[in-house]
Order: sequence, then structure tokens, then C-alpha cells
Amino acid sequence: MTNMKNKPLSFPELADWVISQTKKAGASDCRVNISKRRLVEIIYRDHKPDVIKEATTQGLSLEVYINNRFAVQTTPDFRKSTLEGFITDVIANANIMEEDPFRTLPDPKYYQGMTDADLQLNDPDYPQLTPENRHSMVKAVEEACLQQGGEKVISVEAGEYDGLYEEFVKSSNGFEGSTKGTYCVIGASMTAQDEGDRRPAGYNYIQCVYRNDLPPLEEIGNEAARRTLDLMGGRKIATTKIPIILENRGAERVLSGLGDAMYAGNIQQKRSFLADKKGKQIGSKLLTVIDDPFIPRGLGSRYYDSDGFPAKKRTFFTEGTLNEFLVDWYYSRKLGWEPTSGSISNYIIPPGPRGVSDIIKDLGRCILVTGFIGGNSNSTTGDFSLGVIGKLYEKGSFVQNVAEMNIADNHLNFWNKLVEVGNDPWIYSPARLPSLVFDDVVVAGV
Repeated sequence: MTNMKNKPLSFPELADWVISQTKKAGASDCRVNISKRRLVEIIYRDHKPDVIKEATTQGLSLEVYINNRFAVQTTPDFRKSTLEGFITDVIANANIMEEDPFRTLPDPKYYQGMTDADLQLNDPDYPQLTPENRHSMVKAVEEACLQQGGEKVISVEAGEYDGLYEEFVKSSNGFEGSTKGTYCVIGASMTAQDEGDRRPAGYNYIQCVYRNDLPPLEEIGNEAARRTLDLMGGRKIATTKIPIILENRGAERVLSGLGDAMYAGNIQQKRSFLADKKGKQIGSKLLTVIDDPFIPRGLGSRYYDSDGFPAKKRTFFTEGTLNEFLVDWYYSRKLGWEPTSGSISNYIIPPGPRGVSDIIKDLGRCILVTGFIGGNSNSTTGDFSLGVIGKLYEKGSFVQNVAEMNIADNHLNFWNKLVEVGNDPWIYSPARLPSLVFDDVVVAGV
């Protein structure tokens, strides 16, 4: 017979007990986040397993609010006997913190309206994924990459990573939310022999919520090799002003510079070039950016954010005009603004009608940017500089691979150069962006 005294508490039961004990210990309010994760990693080199890892972790995070003071700590130990001392420690730490009148839990009215739609975040077939399945998947990707790379291959590393996570969140003032989800990542990286001592390295990794949404494994490995071979013979061209196409999977690298300036924390701390731009047009009519947390099986899809605000679909930019910022509860109080959410889910630029190959034919001389090497973006000024690699085309025909080049501009200028949007959104990322075409961009040798 099962000893009920030793039966582990469910996440909701444990959260209720922690909240009760924390309030008894003197907290004005508190929030508990209980999570558990299972992680698997398999990496192959030279047709042999190089890394095999499997781990299950758990954690309980406790936020405590006492008279405008705040502290947060995490523990992996869910035993009541240990948690009693843990709660005491968090309370003690909160009591010695400086007062901050803006540190509170959100007004409960902002918890209302959470969707009950099935976002399909948990692959029902995940429990059937066996060690044999994982190894055969990695072998198939590795072999495809080796075959496609041929005699140019120096080395190939293929890997598969998957996981299952679940969390339960509850606050003392009425929020309750839970999520259970899965993910699967698989791909390969390859190093090739080029002229002299050049050894270009490329990769292709694909991430999905459901394993069955992955492309064919051979295609994944082939693409890793193709992307590496596309770096062969890469060299500078003379500094020029030229149309560029940011490939779909890399467009986020530049768009993130806009996102950084939209955070309320940066605005409040005078580190945002967009602080006074709400309601103003800062980009071309083609710049529409939507945040959609409700995409089924979306890698950024969610029911609630870290404050407990229910997920909502938002449009950050409409035809180049900035509509809203990323405002969490804490900075909404500091700025005296209405909170929205302090984070992004899946963000989208609506696709256009044409593919990249058709666009290239009409651009004359242009560069398809396929990757970035280093760089930075200044959220205070809007200036950015990025090292780029890619492919040079002229009259629709490939001319050469391009390397060791740089693009530098200011976001308030650059996004006005957006002249076309491709029809190829990259669905294997929370940034589901199509390829983006910009005119008159200075591409410089470095």
C-alpha cells in the first residue's frame, strides 16, 4: 500500500503550500514557479557517438514582496523540510534589500483573458522517441552531409537535441498558469577545405515543437553541406552601394536592433532611439511587424508572459509606423504607462508575393546576405554595424561568394530602404521572417 505521507505533492499542491508558508513567514505577496525539464543530447563525429547526455532537472523559484522590498531565489529541492528553511532565507534576503516602491505583483485585473485554445505545444508522440530513433536520425543527417560535401569535407558534427518541459506558476494575488511543451532540434555543422589554409565552416540546424514537422533528414544534412560549400572562395569586393537581400533565417539579426529599443527598461533608462517615436513612421510602408503568440506549434507560442499577463496578438509596426513598446509591469509603474508585455512571442513580417530567385533576376547587381560575423547594434543611437557573408549576383546570375564585408547604418535610415518582402517565411524559429530586400546599402570591405 502506498504511504500517502510520502506521496509527492502535485505542482499545484506544492505551490499552494509554499504560498501559505511564505505568507505566514511575513511576505506581503509572493509568486511561485515550479518547473521540470528533461533534456537529451546526442552528437556524432566520424560516424561515432561523441556526446550522449540525458538529464532531468527541476526547480522552484520563489519571488517575495515585503513592504516595497523584493527578493527571488531558486532551489531544486522540493522537500517540505528543506523548503521551510529556503522560504526563511528568501524572506530574510528581501528584508535587507533597498526599498523600491515599484516592486509589486501586477494588479490582478491584468491577469484576465487567458486563452483556452490548444496551442499544440506538447508533441503527443514524444514519449515514443527512443534512443534508437535518436541515433538513427543523427546518423542520417551526418551521412547526408558527408555525401553532399564530398572530398571537400574536413569534419562534420551532427547532433540531435530534444526536451520536454512543464511548469506551474501561481501568485498570492490570483494568477495561475501552466504550460507543458516539447522541442526537437537536429542538424549538422561542417568544415571544408578551401584554397590555401582557408577552412570555411557552415551549418544547418532545424528546430520544431513536433518531431514530425522536421524536413526530411537527408535534406537537413544536404543543406548543411551546401551552406558550407557556398562559403568556398569567398572574398571581398570593392566597397559599393548595392541592393541587398537579407536571407529569411538571418533577417532577425538586424530586426532585433529595433526590438532592443522597444523595451520599456531601455526607454526608462534613456537607452532607446525609439523613445519618442511612438505613432511615427520610422520605416518603409513594407515594415509591418506582428507578434502572434497563438500560432499552433509555434516555437514562441504561449498562454502568458513572465508577469502573468495573458498572451495577446499585437502589431508593433504598421506600414512603418511604430504602434507600441514592450512594457512589463515593473517598468510600466516606473514610466506611468499602461503595461502590455515585456517580451515577444512569435514575430512575423507578412510575406510578399515573390521568391528570392525571382527577386534576384530583377535587381541587377545585388548581394544575398546568408550570414553574419560579429557586429553590434546600439539601442541608444540606432547605429549598427555587422560583418556579412553572402553571394554576389549580376543580372540574375551568380558571380562569386562574398566574405569579409560589412554593412553599417542607422536603423532610422535603414528600414526606410526596405523595398520588397519575400514569400519565404522561416518557420523554424520564433522569428518567422521572410527574406527582406533593401536598396542602396553601402557594403564595405573590412
